[in-house]
Amino acid sequence: MNVENLTISYVTRAEVWLCITTLLYFLMNGAQIFETLVFVPKWASSPPQNFKLLLDGNGASLKVFWIVLHSIHEVAFILSIIFCWKIDPVKNWLLVLFILHVMVRVWTLSFFAPQIIDFQKIAESQQFPKDLLSRVSLWQKLNYVRVLIFIIISLGLIPLCVKLFQIRL
Repeated sequence: MNVENLTISYVTRAEVWLCITTLLYFLMNGAQIFETLVFVPKWASSPPQNFKLLLDGNGASLKVFWIVLHSIHEVAFILSIIFCWKIDPVKNWLLVLFILHVMVRVWTLSFFAPQIIDFQKIAESQQFPKDLLSRVSLWQKLNYVRVLIFIIISLGLIPLCVKLFQIRL
């Protein structure tokens, strides 16, 4: 769509939702970086002894935090796509970033979350599989990749914010 046909209120809503999405993404990045650099090394350093840190009620269960934060962020992300829909260059890149985001979320829900749940079960049962150390090591290494991808996606939102703010000028 031609940017001359956009109303100021339309562009304002697009700016607001894209900025909210970007800020929420950076908030998530901060939490992920903290978790990756502080919390994960703590429970991964001595499996299964430190797995108790993963147990609900006994440790630092982050399940509710991540469910709430991801839910709010994904609603904001979808709203930013909706409100940027008439601004093709922004909309198109938002869709690309959202697809990448969804792919990493699917990876999270299909690999990382089930592994953490399994680690919690190991802490409760005190039965330790032979491959436990290699599983923890793989989880930790892939988590670095996952966090890096989330950071790259969030950095991709910055030029879109700049482009939106330039429309007004």
